[in-house]
Amino acid sequence: MINLEINEMQLARTIDRAREKNIIIPPMAWQKNPEHIPASIKEKLRNIELWDVNSWNLFRITWKNEPTKFGGAYGPVNAIELPPELTGVEARIIALVGKWFPTGAHKVGAAYGCLIPRLVTGQFDPTSQKAVWPSTGNYCRGGAYEAQLLACESIAILPEGMSRERFDWLAQIAGEIIPTPGSESNVKEIFDKCWELRATRDNIVIFNQFDEEGNYLWHYEVTGSAMLEVLAQAMGSRDNFAGLVVTTGSGGTIASGDRLKQVYPHAKITAAEALQCPTLLNNGYGAHRIEGIGDKHVPWIHNVRNTDMVIAIDDNDSLAVMRLFNEPAGQKYLHDIGVSPEFIEKLPLLGISSIANLLGSIKFARYYELTGRDVVMTVFTDSMEMYGSRLAELSEQSPYNPVQAAVDYRHSLLGQGVDNLLELSYLQRKRIHNLKYYTWIEQQGKDIDALNAQWYDHESYWGGIQKQAAEIDRLVMDFNKRTGLLEKI
Repeated sequence: MINLEINEMQLARTIDRAREKNIIIPPMAWQKNPEHIPASIKEKLRNIELWDVNSWNLFRITWKNEPTKFGGAYGPVNAIELPPELTGVEARIIALVGKWFPTGAHKVGAAYGCLIPRLVTGQFDPTSQKAVWPSTGNYCRGGAYEAQLLACESIAILPEGMSRERFDWLAQIAGEIIPTPGSESNVKEIFDKCWELRATRDNIVIFNQFDEEGNYLWHYEVTGSAMLEVLAQAMGSRDNFAGLVVTTGSGGTIASGDRLKQVYPHAKITAAEALQCPTLLNNGYGAHRIEGIGDKHVPWIHNVRNTDMVIAIDDNDSLAVMRLFNEPAGQKYLHDIGVSPEFIEKLPLLGISSIANLLGSIKFARYYELTGRDVVMTVFTDSMEMYGSRLAELSEQSPYNPVQAAVDYRHSLLGQGVDNLLELSYLQRKRIHNLKYYTWIEQQGKDIDALNAQWYDHESYWGGIQKQAAEIDRLVMDFNKRTGLLEKI
């Protein structure tokens, strides 16, 4: 359960800060349904850019932003359906699009889900404490951004091997940046740095996305609801929702599958990861280049008992498809084989981990022999805005040409087969769940009873978190009432 105990002394200071900085906090109910946001706030957004460091952009932490960089309002959930001439499968693959969040990635929502319960209970005091955001990339960007919006100091922690764009952007936003050894799969090094900060610094609060139930809850409540809206609009009476496929990362996004299964009980939840670090598939280790998904441990907030399949994606395929989708020779090849120019323009909406989600969805569709009446849901977490330097590096190593485009299309896209995946039995799920012990009990000091409750009392454990959304929203509105700002507008 998310701790909602009130620290009244710190809460009073936080409310004063919010009043001073003119900060109103949106509840999750408004993020799901922004039509409930007051018209006066919507009017203010007309003069604000999507990435501006402006507290009104807290009201753009939603899947329903108008897809524009400046002055956008709200509309339907941002989602796209992939054409079969691109995927090579009959199944309808539909993805939520993360580019149209502030910071250009949906992780700003996960950071919000972790921060807000602490803020509105007074467990975090922005007037005296620094917010620490351990991450493999986009989460610490989202956290540092929200810290700026809420007028508090932040520390971003991420591996030194992440893309240059992340570090360049953080240099303008975060109060402090701490690079840790390694790349995407070096999560333990991030955790070690957090322990070092606890021992050497006062007045810090660590928002660890891998164990913060607020991350799970935000995706269950907001992302899950967005997916249900898309499915309701896209599916006919004879269509079948087959399942969700997402890279596990921090274990947050896959929580949306718990919401989907409550409406579609027969749907499958599939966790994808890098073949070069097959943690869930094979208790493995290694390093890979699918930036931002994290590996070599099972996140505390991943409801493994509700996961039906694990799929591993070769990072070579993700990078090959990145070039196919973004190099001029690749886009021309796709045009020549019948992909529409309108859809080719949308291909930069997919960053590297988004491409991994797409490839996992193709493998999922092939394994279950899905037809044109089956729908697969996934998420495009961020876009190529974060990976231009990666594309440039690959172009410098070898110029891209039509022959390579044909090879990448046939091998890395259409060539996705049913290898490197596992349909999970009860015992195989439990084997993955038990991996949490080494990270969270031995290394991070979690309680063994809580670990057992996740498995043996799983309906009460996860259901208890899910039921806290309404209570957190009530605390948010109480916070706004005490600042007096919402009434004024």
